[in-house]
Amino acid sequence: MVPVLELRGITKRFPGVLANDHINLTVEKGEIHALLGENGAGKTTLMNILYGLYHPDEGEIYVNGNKMAVRSPIDAIKAGVGMVHQHFMLVPVFTVTENVMLGEEFVKFGGILDRTRAAEKVMQISDTYNLDIDPNTYIKDMPVGLQQRVEIIKLLFREANILIMDEPTAVLTPQEVQELFKIMRTLIDQGKSIIFITHKLVEVMECADRITVIRGGKVVGSTTPKEATLNELATMMVGRDVKLNVEKTKKKPGDVVLEVDNLKVLDPRGAIAVDGISFNVREGEVLGVAGVQGNGQTELVRSLSGLLPSIDGEVRLLGHDITHSSPRQIIEHGSAHIPEDRQRDGLVLSFPVSDNLVLNTYYLQPFSRSIWLSQQEILKNGEGLVKNFDIRTPSVFTPASSLSGGNQQKVIVAREFSRPIKLLIASQPTRGLDVGSIEYIHKRMLQKRDEGCAVLLVSTELDEVMQLSDRIAVLYRGKLMDIVDAKSATKEMLGLLMAGIIPGEDVKSAQVPQKNKILIT
Repeated sequence: MVPVLELRGITKRFPGVLANDHINLTVEKGEIHALLGENGAGKTTLMNILYGLYHPDEGEIYVNGNKMAVRSPIDAIKAGVGMVHQHFMLVPVFTVTENVMLGEEFVKFGGILDRTRAAEKVMQISDTYNLDIDPNTYIKDMPVGLQQRVEIIKLLFREANILIMDEPTAVLTPQEVQELFKIMRTLIDQGKSIIFITHKLVEVMECADRITVIRGGKVVGSTTPKEATLNELATMMVGRDVKLNVEKTKKKPGDVVLEVDNLKVLDPRGAIAVDGISFNVREGEVLGVAGVQGNGQTELVRSLSGLLPSIDGEVRLLGHDITHSSPRQIIEHGSAHIPEDRQRDGLVLSFPVSDNLVLNTYYLQPFSRSIWLSQQEILKNGEGLVKNFDIRTPSVFTPASSLSGGNQQKVIVAREFSRPIKLLIASQPTRGLDVGSIEYIHKRMLQKRDEGCAVLLVSTELDEVMQLSDRIAVLYRGKLMDIVDAKSATKEMLGLLMAGIIPGEDVKSAQVPQKNKILIT
């Protein structure tokens, strides 16, 4: 049988980087083919070539046995190839229908947009593939998981048969991930083929039919979930043995570093997102914060780091009241922040790596010379941190936007860890990272803990919270359900707390926080 897609000898060079090195790949009809590799391995570059965003220096593309000249996304779409990008390409103020038909508008007499006919087609696609999307909903009012479904509908609207999904689970909750996998299987049952770009080993083992591993721009092997183990895949990805389980030394917590008392914070809509919570974090401990995304974690972290004002309560850092302090004042008291959104809050993407590494210290010596900056010292600092933190970049002059997600995260970690700190606030520190980068970030965080730093870890990855934390706090609708010892915590226990249920009580009469009580019958 002729493969639905075949890439032969695809090669792509950028200045100083060989991104794809004579890559061969075949995809069969009706299969989920996982493209597995570290950040920066060349996965997305390869798919951007297939989708016409990049042009290969060498190689050929065949769709259904026919050689294709893919010079632009229009050529790819005509060949039946569509791509769901990691960062969605949607207009927030447009409806689902308007986004889907953008670029392929339905018009009626007089050139007027025929939104009704387009909405009917959107609804038909939604029903066929069990996507459960309302064509008239505005994108800005939809959660991330539903926005991703809109991206899928955009491809099906254009009758794509080969769907490229670039890191589709990077911004999804565990529940949304499972829903996505169901949708992917429905697409396969309808005769579609999917290229699933990822670095998450467990997800690959769960949903893929075949796996191709790319490392350093080359294909290093192909296998199936039945033939490979997690450790084998990790070794293929990274080129060395990787510890998938966190090794944590036993530590005795010291003095209180961070005290939070009855904190209340509003979300951008003016609703209470953090509802009167109190806790503390001590020297030499990791306090993990668990919860389904959207239960106040983002607002909590932004408030503690000075990016969002609170309306009530008090926050003290090393005894200093920082409740209404600015981010710089909080930093100067010894706090470090790994933000949830590294591109929005952690980096200036157009700035070179060297400048990003001094964003919170540029005004201090040796970088500041009164009214001007010492570029020599900034470059010296950048070169040292790039080496010490294994930031893979062609040079310190490279814009941060050109780095892979993992290396962007390393830039932030290097900047925050390169100065004396007593508190580390880490929000989703490994979101979108591969196993090698995850291992690295975890190691660095535990190293800070062992040095006596207090660590507040906020993550939607329950395994990460359970492995790294000494204590675990669970948030539900902005309220603190409980703080439990990590040694005695189970996924079942934490899962109930994350759903607003206190374990061990009759769920019909459980004393969960006021207004958040739920009933299960």
